[in-house]
Amino acid sequence: MMLRIAIQKSGRLHDDSIKLLRECGIELNNGTKQLKAAAFNFPMEAYFFRDDDIAQYVADGVADIGIVGENIVQEVEEDVEILHKLGFGSCRLSIAIPKTVNYNSVRDLDGLKIATTYPNSLNKFLSKNHVSADIHTISGSVEIAPGIGLADAICDLVSSGNTLFTNGLKEVEVILKSEAAIVVNNHLEEEKKRILNNLLLRIKAVQTARNNKYIMMNAPNHQLDNICGVLPGMKSPTIVPLAESGWSSVQSVVNENDFWEVIEKLKSFEAEGILVVPIEKMIL
Repeated sequence: MMLRIAIQKSGRLHDDSIKLLRECGIELNNGTKQLKAAAFNFPMEAYFFRDDDIAQYVADGVADIGIVGENIVQEVEEDVEILHKLGFGSCRLSIAIPKTVNYNSVRDLDGLKIATTYPNSLNKFLSKNHVSADIHTISGSVEIAPGIGLADAICDLVSSGNTLFTNGLKEVEVILKSEAAIVVNNHLEEEKKRILNNLLLRIKAVQTARNNKYIMMNAPNHQLDNICGVLPGMKSPTIVPLAESGWSSVQSVVNENDFWEVIEKLKSFEAEGILVVPIEKMIL
């Protein structure tokens, strides 16, 4: 039995999705860029679809799971479950207006014409805030709409904000934050659930490894209690006596977010020869 996964055929999520599967040890036989490809070494078959269609194909059972942006899931409102966030493809769905226009609150959107490719998400946001605006649905090049007189404001995906700046716009409201996620059909067979769980094990191992560093150091024994106090590790640091009396080798795992703060404390506790090693996989 094969687990069928839907992946964006081109665009901002395609390359990162393929890279993630490769880091999980899964290689797809997609050399000729066909729209359907089997994995060499995992019971998986990949389908390559338009990003906007992935949630629907998963809901309809054409694919069992899919990698798609959370913004798409909210917009199309299909019967799928967001199972696991993947940590790439981060962006936000925002409302932007011309830089020259004053903006104080969401009430300033009342009566405006807003161009967007996300009418459902925008409508929910406006309704929640009791704002009445004219939603103008267009596809592509949304940011140009105010400049050509098509709309007063836009609602579109924002990553760096450079495109807004280039087109004389400023971001005033964030409707939702989004990243790539695995969505799953709610009626998956038991055998496919087993395969999916094996895939999630691999994905989580890759993600955990990205966020952690393995460190090794030499430390004087009289500082071991202090050093262990700043090294959370998996359970506790590994300590091995050195040939030189009064010294030990200490090994542990440090989260990327805490790395430099931990290193500074280790140095203050006389740690020497600190070696930092990247982790390829980390299974909890």
